[in-house]
Amino acid sequence: MELYSNIIGEGKPFLILHGFLGMGDNWKTLGKRFSENGYEVHLIDQRNHGRSAHTSEFSYELMAEDLKEYCDQHNLKDIVLLGHSMGGKTAMKFACQYPELMGKLIVADIAPKYYAPHHQTILEGLTMLSNAELTSRGEADEKLEEYIKEWGVRQFLLKNLYWKEKGKLALRMNLEALKENINEIGQALTSEETFSGSSLFINGGNSNYIKAEDKSLIKEHFPNSVVLTIKGVGHWLHAEKPDEFYEAVIEFINKS
Repeated sequence: MELYSNIIGEGKPFLILHGFLGMGDNWKTLGKRFSENGYEVHLIDQRNHGRSAHTSEFSYELMAEDLKEYCDQHNLKDIVLLGHSMGGKTAMKFACQYPELMGKLIVADIAPKYYAPHHQTILEGLTMLSNAELTSRGEADEKLEEYIKEWGVRQFLLKNLYWKEKGKLALRMNLEALKENINEIGQALTSEETFSGSSLFINGGNSNYIKAEDKSLIKEHFPNSVVLTIKGVGHWLHAEKPDEFYEAVIEFINKS
């Protein structure tokens, strides 16, 4: 499947994968900063998200295949691959399945374990938006606030809105497919999947996505990995403390 991307800068390929219900554009500010260090940054929309194709099929196996096709199309190898949340799951799967294309792996606030579905309220709010006749972003925010109180989470979700036609807003993502495949989002790596390349896991100190007991599992799958904690941030660590996140990533990828 052909993936939409925004490519910034020139140099060594650096691919960034967004989280569930996000898009590559979420990473534009950090992507630009990474590109200023001699990297060709690819901000990629994964299937059923952003401007990439919609399909009823959705799994990490397929998303890793999509990324392999993307690398082949763009003749990319020795890549730096960064994924957040769902994107981190895709990145882990890809690194295990296509190590010959990998340079360094960075996974932001997700572990290779299983996570039970936990996005129900968000999906209900988005379903309400998709069924509404929306004529302004302010109106969409007011309606979404009934479901989601956190302003930052709403702004992240509302980036999915676009003008489908004059005076009518719609959501870019394939909401129905994502709802039907919600159990896929939390899937674990299989026990035999490993990647021996250099890997960095970054977790938020206030987030519960990577717990202390998960670190041994990370080592099993990624024996050449380190886990770094950014204190005082939750799951949106790259948005909450972008400078610390940027410095951690740059230090890791610039190490020989």
